[in-house]
Amino acid sequence: MTTWLLVVTGAMIGAPLRYLTDRAVQSRHTSGFPWGTFTVNVAGSLVLGLLTGAVVAGAAGSRLALLLGTGLCGALTTYSTFSWETLRLIETGARGRAAVNVAGSVLAGVGAACAGLALAPEIWS
Repeated sequence: MTTWLLVVTGAMIGAPLRYLTDRAVQSRHTSGFPWGTFTVNVAGSLVLGLLTGAVVAGAAGSRLALLLGTGLCGALTTYSTFSWETLRLIETGARGRAAVNVAGSVLAGVGAACAGLALAPEIWS
């Protein structure tokens, strides 16, 4: 399978998964905080950390990295929606929620990626 087809295939799974997860999570919250986007971004960071660990351990190759990393995780996570939702929070006067969204998303996303990378040797050995 060619490189672009691996990426497209992963994205065909990641994009609807993002939408469905976002809607399912957001429908359970009435706080106005973008929990759906937060969830998909943290989950995607965890998956990417696990995948990176698998590649480093030699348990996964570049084709799987293209399919799951670039394709699936690239379509699952969303910086643009995160940015837009943060801007909307600021515009509606919810500056505290906006700050929590920014700090929480960055810390949780990087933390999830690090956790995935740290867990990978346990999983792939």
